Amino acid sequence: MSAHKPEKKIVQDMPKNRHLTSEADRMLNSLQAKYFLMLFLLVTLLLGWVLWPFWQLLILAFLLAGIFRPVYLLLCKWVSPWMASSITCILITVIIFVPLTFCIGALSSEAINLFHWSKDSNLLLKIQQSLQNNTLAGRAQELLVGFGINFEPSDVTRMISDLSKTAGLFIYGKASGWAANIMSFVFQFLILIMVIFFLLKEIDRLIEFLTHLSPLPEEQDKLLMNKFMELAGVILVGNGISGVFQGVLGGLFFAMLELNSPVLWGSVMGVLAFLPIFGIGGVLVPTAAILLINGHSGQAIMTLVFYGMLAFSVEYLLKPKFVGSQVKMHTLLVLLAILGGMSLFGI
Repeated sequence: MSAHKPEKKIVQDMPKNRHLTSEADRMLNSLQAKYFLMLFLLVTLLLGWVLWPFWQLLILAFLLAGIFRPVYLLLCKWVSPWMASSITCILITVIIFVPLTFCIGALSSEAINLFHWSKDSNLLLKIQQSLQNNTLAGRAQELLVGFGINFEPSDVTRMISDLSKTAGLFIYGKASGWAANIMSFVFQFLILIMVIFFLLKEIDRLIEFLTHLSPLPEEQDKLLMNKFMELAGVILVGNGISGVFQGVLGGLFFAMLELNSPVLWGSVMGVLAFLPIFGIGGVLVPTAAILLINGHSGQAIMTLVFYGMLAFSVEYLLKPKFVGSQVKMHTLLVLLAILGGMSLFGI
């Protein structure tokens, strides 16, 4: 009977040993998870460090690939994916970057002309004399004095001169920098096109890989990806087309009135068109005021009428057609996001 006692003790210790084994396994799994997380974060940081010089190009490539993907899918019905991606990249180059190259040259020359115009003492003296002899400016001066604000015509000419010098030097510096660093521009452009080429072909696999890594359910991952691509296309295509539309028409209007630097001011209006509150009025309203002060009341009225018609057609006809109600964001949030994005990208 004594021979059966050790066996009974072993049987009694088995649950205790199993508990110790499971506890050790949990500790080992927890330790492995921590090491894996540390290595994953380290590799992610190193990858981000390596790709950091190209982050602006990568974001732009993702956006352009998403915008032109319908063109790529349409071409895939007739040609191979490789050929469809190549043709799409050629279209992107022709539609966007070739006009941009010509525009940079025109901006450079017109910016330096604006700088010389701001230093023209005779022109500034003429503006000052026009302000002094203008009854409307005199009434405005009297009204401002009542509020304790001293307003002199020389202050206006000085402000115009300073703003013109600053804007001219800034745009000339940017355009000259792009033209001088032609090799860097070509290198970055080739990288951008190469990234777009592979994104068009592999974006489905990339989205599948990202959704596989995501802890969210598959349906929510697909919804987020589709919404991101939809918003990117709506914001860039809708606002981009309306901005180009307003910039081109604004430049043509300046050329029709034989005003200085139509390409420069058209480009400025194209950028300002992204702002939902101020818009192209930041150029056209001061232009109308200067024309009125100089005695060109007919051209000033034409400028204001043109501004009203263009702003109305874009805000109430063109933008709703492209954007619609898909972007449910407050106007103030859109304005702050655009200004913050321009500052972040160094524009």
